[in-house]
Amino acid sequence: MITGASGQIGGVLTQALADKYGPRQVRALFRERRGTAADLDIEWVKGDLLDKESLIAAFEGAESVFHLAALVSIGAVRAQEFHRTNVLGTRNVVEAALECGVRRLVHVSSIHAYDQHPLDEVLDESRGPADSLRAAPYDRSKAAGEVEVRRGIDRGLNAVILNPTSVIGPWDGAPSPMGQVLLDLHGRRLPALIAGGYDWVDVRDVVAATMAAETEARCGENYLLSGHWHTVRELAELSQQATGVAAPRLQFPIFAARLWAPCQVVLDRCRGRRPLYTPASVRVMANANRRISSAKAQAELGFHPRSLAESVRDTYRWFDEHGMLREGA
Repeated sequence: MITGASGQIGGVLTQALADKYGPRQVRALFRERRGTAADLDIEWVKGDLLDKESLIAAFEGAESVFHLAALVSIGAVRAQEFHRTNVLGTRNVVEAALECGVRRLVHVSSIHAYDQHPLDEVLDESRGPADSLRAAPYDRSKAAGEVEVRRGIDRGLNAVILNPTSVIGPWDGAPSPMGQVLLDLHGRRLPALIAGGYDWVDVRDVVAATMAAETEARCGENYLLSGHWHTVRELAELSQQATGVAAPRLQFPIFAARLWAPCQVVLDRCRGRRPLYTPASVRVMANANRRISSAKAQAELGFHPRSLAESVRDTYRWFDEHGMLREGA
């Protein structure tokens, strides 16, 4: 049973599980859209994270539940909205899993559940949660969602928690914010870059670790799924290598990016575009830990992240095969 099958990770995971167990052995929850998994011959069940009874009906008879559904945003979202989906929704998933006797719950959380500071020290599973008031509302909601999972574990739920960094890669039909950045680079819609960087991990590597976690992960444990830290400039240069489209030469320092970000949000909304260059995204790029360790996942889940160059190249290939480069040109 999968929640969040309409998302990028969820779509790739749904396909992988259908390949492993057979399509009719896989059930997916959906509320409105079904994403790249829409054409799979699996069982689709309509439901909502905020409707516990719909979750109980969906989880009935499931041996394992993969909980991926969440509210993820780099825009101006109120803290209450994050709390409702990422905390209360996760609480309902835990309650439904307990009531239905699910054998294992794999909760896919985020690196943002951890406090990124201090930035110059290795960030591993021993790092404290992002539960202080200085943390962004999204980060606090992911940390609080993990608290709900741990409360379930205290009541006998067999659950594990995965914490991927920023996911990138093919099968990105929506597209995701990172997919949109790659499309904008190809379409020459980014006049300038910003300083800073982030740790990017391939969706296929996250899915492989998620499937391994169903049987190999230890109950109650967190597993960080990090890829490789790169600057935004390096990401743009990898895009140029993959497509031949020149990367923007202009780059704003962080302080200038912070000042301009609110103006860019207004401009994007006036143009009918989803804002990607926001105060939240600038804050993330400026305060991302460069030393995130996936040693535990590598040792216990066989996690081996591929290079960002391969991820970027394969993402553009997938976009091209699905007409998204022509549409965004």
